[in-house]
Amino acid sequence: MAQQERAIRTRQVILEAAGMVFDECGYEAATISQILARADVTRGALYFHFSSKEDLARGVLGQAVTTEGVVPQQFKLQELLDTSLLLAYRLPREPMLRASIRLSVDQRARALFGTSWPDWITVGAELLADAKSRGEVLPHVDPQETSRLLVGAWTGVQLVSEAVPEPTDLVREISLLYQLLLPNIAVPTVLARLDISPDRPLRLRSTTPEAAHQA
Repeated sequence: MAQQERAIRTRQVILEAAGMVFDECGYEAATISQILARADVTRGALYFHFSSKEDLARGVLGQAVTTEGVVPQQFKLQELLDTSLLLAYRLPREPMLRASIRLSVDQRARALFGTSWPDWITVGAELLADAKSRGEVLPHVDPQETSRLLVGAWTGVQLVSEAVPEPTDLVREISLLYQLLLPNIAVPTVLARLDISPDRPLRLRSTTPEAAHQA
């Protein structure tokens, strides 16, 4: 059991190191030697878990789709918003997540092993479908199409927020995005009770699940 736990920890250390290097250098410029140096493991240990740089990139993408910090809410739409806002909060702080975005927009890397976007679309579509079954969204809303557009909009806002001369706060930008979009998604009675304030991720991370749950 102890040996298995060490192997799991080593694999995670390698993945985190790969995420840092991919984030800093991009896929093409990143090298196995850089990842080894960052992880401080032997070449044999790396190749025990990952057969190539491409395999490492797939591993990074495999950890990109996360709902960490999201807790059950009265409204499924709130869970969708919490997923988006928490991701925006975590992205600047977690190289693994930043690397997944960089890999997804890198044309060469995307051609080799795809992106995490389809998985994010699935997460959103499932939450929207559940919300629709509960009467939270307007009748015209198609969960799959809406999720695809939301993922595209989120990604676009993130890329622009990093590229402008004075980088903006991503959580605030995503909050503004939903202020514009939600009136065309949520029924008015639910819309009035949704929380999309920029400080919501901090409150979700600093309270117990019970306290974060909406009344």
